[in-house]
Amino acid sequence: MFRALTRFALALAVLAAPVAVQAATIPPIEYRERVLDNGLRVLSGVDATTPNVTVQVWYGVGSKDDPQGRSGFAHLFEHMMFKTTRNMPSETLDRMTEDVGGFNNASTWDDFTNYYEVIPADHLERLLWAEAERMGSLVVDAEIFDSERDVVKEELRQRILAAPYGRLFGLMIPQASYQEHPYKRPGIGSIAELDAATIDDVRAFHRDYYRPDNAVLIVIGNFEPAELDAWVDRYFAPLKTPAAPLKRVDAVEPARAGPGVFEGYGPNVPLPAVVVTWLGAQASSSDAPALKVLDAILSGGKSSRLYNALVYEQQIAVEAFSQADLPQQPGLFAVGAILASGETVEAGEAALLAEVARLRATPPTEAELEEARNELIAGALRERETVDGRAFALGYAWATQGDPAKANSELADLAAVTAADVQAVAQKYLAEDRRMTIRYRPESARPAGTAAAESAPPVAQAVVFDGEIVILAPEDERQAPPPVGAPVDPVLPTPSESVLDNGLRVIVARSSDLPLVSAALIVRAGAWADPKGEAGAMSMTAAMLTEGTTSRTAPQIAQEIEALGASLSSSAGLESTSVSLTVMSDKAAPAFAILADVVRNPAFAAEELARQTAQALDGMAVAYEDPGQLSSMAAGPIVFAGTPFGHPADGTPASLPRLTPAGLKALHERHFRPDNAILVLSGDVSPEEGLALARQAFGDWGRPAQALPAQPRVSPAADRQVVVIDLPGAGQASVRLAKPAIARKDPAYYPGIVANSVLGGGYSARLNQEIRIKRGLSYGAGSGLSARRTTGAFQAQAQTKNESAPEVMDLIATEMARLAAEPVSQDELDARKSVLIGAFGRALGTAGGLGGVLGELALQEVPLGEIKTYTAKVEAVTPDEVRAFAAERLSPADAAVIIAGDAALFLEPLEEKAPDLRRIPAKDLDLEAPGLTAPEA
Repeated sequence: MFRALTRFALALAVLAAPVAVQAATIPPIEYRERVLDNGLRVLSGVDATTPNVTVQVWYGVGSKDDPQGRSGFAHLFEHMMFKTTRNMPSETLDRMTEDVGGFNNASTWDDFTNYYEVIPADHLERLLWAEAERMGSLVVDAEIFDSERDVVKEELRQRILAAPYGRLFGLMIPQASYQEHPYKRPGIGSIAELDAATIDDVRAFHRDYYRPDNAVLIVIGNFEPAELDAWVDRYFAPLKTPAAPLKRVDAVEPARAGPGVFEGYGPNVPLPAVVVTWLGAQASSSDAPALKVLDAILSGGKSSRLYNALVYEQQIAVEAFSQADLPQQPGLFAVGAILASGETVEAGEAALLAEVARLRATPPTEAELEEARNELIAGALRERETVDGRAFALGYAWATQGDPAKANSELADLAAVTAADVQAVAQKYLAEDRRMTIRYRPESARPAGTAAAESAPPVAQAVVFDGEIVILAPEDERQAPPPVGAPVDPVLPTPSESVLDNGLRVIVARSSDLPLVSAALIVRAGAWADPKGEAGAMSMTAAMLTEGTTSRTAPQIAQEIEALGASLSSSAGLESTSVSLTVMSDKAAPAFAILADVVRNPAFAAEELARQTAQALDGMAVAYEDPGQLSSMAAGPIVFAGTPFGHPADGTPASLPRLTPAGLKALHERHFRPDNAILVLSGDVSPEEGLALARQAFGDWGRPAQALPAQPRVSPAADRQVVVIDLPGAGQASVRLAKPAIARKDPAYYPGIVANSVLGGGYSARLNQEIRIKRGLSYGAGSGLSARRTTGAFQAQAQTKNESAPEVMDLIATEMARLAAEPVSQDELDARKSVLIGAFGRALGTAGGLGGVLGELALQEVPLGEIKTYTAKVEAVTPDEVRAFAAERLSPADAAVIIAGDAALFLEPLEEKAPDLRRIPAKDLDLEAPGLTAPEA
């Protein structure tokens, strides 16, 4: 799958006077390497500062290795690897990871498939045993095969068919860009080819590629090296390497003879899009660093060339992007844009090509070059905050370049790129006569008589598997997992807090020696403060903060921040507005000066508001075509109707044009004041350094004389109703049950979060077990409990094929009711508590995560010492408390049901279950209006 071009969200930020980030200041990833006799490569690195460890196994097989006529096969197989082995019944891996406070996941790329876990360090030996089990004795039977194939189909519907641009990025770009190389096949596959796969195909695939000499084992975290070596020798060394040589793709993509055009159409395309691709380099090419820098210059943030030209100045695009896709074999370089309303793909293509031509003709400036290198190096630094991030860097370098050491040398390579290098690769790869243009428009724009015919899957070579067929051993014959080791206690940070003379609360917590600082200025006002009829006013106020101050223009803010290698963003929710900054610690002072400026002195220029409004409206047009986003946006107005939370925090297509600079300025003056704000700093910063930064940036921020506006209490009544938002042609239906919940300071908070963890708080929770694992009806089902200052919300949701929406609605309601009717077993309760405790501990392990936890505690007026008592409070929750909370707060009887999808495919059976349902055509939806539809004129 062409992964990279899904990167729509552009980082905010950059600098006028560039400050070079030296690669030498970034600590290298320390690791050692050994190779077993069977060819397995083992990389390991000790980090004694964490109580956790990551175990990752990377296999040199990806979607390019899919058999002919079996696209999506490597991805399907990734799912199979989580099921049964000779000694592990299905879902055992989840019991050994999620249920002890860790997590597991995997991903399939063009060239590799990687499996990764983060678990408490005392579980390391057990996970090594489990990974060796998966490598050497996977069970493939009909039941597992059919179930996981159904799940992959739902993933395809969700990612490709339901997402407005899923077809473009997941299917059309690779198919149009390659002629011969298997990179052209979609990594997620097709339903027809998935249906054509056989069990023999799967068994042969495992034998051919899942072998020690095609894998690397990576372990980073808190462990003893000698113990690790012994365990690796015990569990992995006995695995045999097949005698047959590894199959390798040797296809060579031919050079393009000239430019080409691919015309694509989709049923849910609110805005046209255009992407231009060229054949590019491979990851190991000496041109790769310069291509990465070229990519950053074109689209790395709001000071980049494509953003400035297409989004900011010409305003012909709502998003503009580029990507250097540099896989193991030669890949692509691409530029693209989602066009603004009323703009054409031809205009977008011309503007994109003009920026590419400018780089071919003239090298970038030294300021642009420094900014791009700083962004890339700072991004590498952020990746290295976590043990799994460091392991990923090593694994990716191995999988794409054949050498994990490239993860460290890459930084020096990026720092050495010159302006001439960037121009040279632009000239070498991005020639005018070797481009492929992919145009993507709504189905309604397709010329008559040109509808694409459904093609049959390519003929696949019949596979007859003649090897050993592994089955689950009888229970009394299974090898037991190794025992759990001695626990490693976490070292929890101790936050320091002060209040400046002007009332600003300052919280500082040192969490790392990695040279990175995270900061957030939180204002205690959110969408509840939106004036009547101006839904989205506070959200737009937040967006406007970085779009110009009284002394800096929007481009200057972006340039100055991004040249520091920093990121700056702002957003508003229901209860608060925040401005967040991440910066390398030695650049904190200049970055804080910009943070203070955007918080205190926004200009609210009319022309900038017009730009932001147009972009927001275009973004809504996209969201209104996505069933998941649509049901989510509707939940608040339905559950909190008639209260200050009863409108979308981001506004509506009708409300945003009503906003004015004067109104936003008044809203800012009313709520942005030091005695209504919290500043949280975390990372590589001492309490003394943090307080000094706060005083320098905000110490002279004046406190107004007038009283602070108080947040109103929100007390909605739960109301049973079923609302269908009809989105004809939607690739899936989103099913959501929602109702009011509790305040954060409610005594039932801890029973509430444990109850939610049991119900839908993870892969192993009940909703996902029933909907995905047992029935294959969804790619994922879950629930969330958000507790706020006054009242929170509960939501449970899943996306499924349209025809299954009524069944999924019933399954969610049944599990909500069961939680109240039956006590939770102690084993299940312990497992779900571990999920909460593990996730909380991992959040405290990064600068941004720690800052987020402290900021939420401060906003909700909870003592900061809660970070040290959280575990004990979760552990103290009893089965009776969970059942009581579910009975009182999670009954489905008074929950609102919101289903967004193609109603023609599920309305009739749904009406039998809910005869009083309301059907609202998506085109008539008005999230501000009573009843969600505007009154007829």
